[in-house]
Amino acid sequence: MATTNDLKNGMTLNLDGQLWNVVEFQHVKPGKGGAFVRTKLKNVLSGKVVDKTFNAGVKVDVASVDKREMQYLYREGNDFVFMDMTDYDQPRVPAEVVGGAANYLLEEQTVTIAFNEGTPLYVDLPAAVELVGAQIQVPLFISTGEKVKVDTRTGQYLGRA
Repeated sequence: MATTNDLKNGMTLNLDGQLWNVVEFQHVKPGKGGAFVRTKLKNVLSGKVVDKTFNAGVKVDVASVDKREMQYLYREGNDFVFMDMTDYDQPRVPAEVVGGAANYLLEEQTVTIAFNEGTPLYVDLPAAVELVGAQIQVPLFISTGEKVKVDTRTGQYLGRA
């Protein structure tokens, strides 16, 4: 358990039996009335984003999340196979969990996977990857088949690789 004063971006909370990532938070101290914390929370499983306001100092349940560095190996059917670099365990992560990150996964790429009680929650990619053949908007001077750097959060062109 923690209080709303301890909230940080990226923290995972357990609210009403569901896991939520803190995307943004802001401590507000109005001139009149009590202080409160305004947050933007993203549901780990559905991806739904909601705004939630907490009174300052309220206790919240912080979920235990184990983040591990893994190497992407291959896709098999509806699952993505990764390898833990420390113990060589090869967990299968369903495509629903990988989500939009599947567009930017390259074989042998190192990513961070968050687990809660052994269940994969989400895949964190590096901020930018170098790709050939991705379908994105690029400037006219880029030719087809040229390697470019892409922001994995927005899918936008960053520059030549």
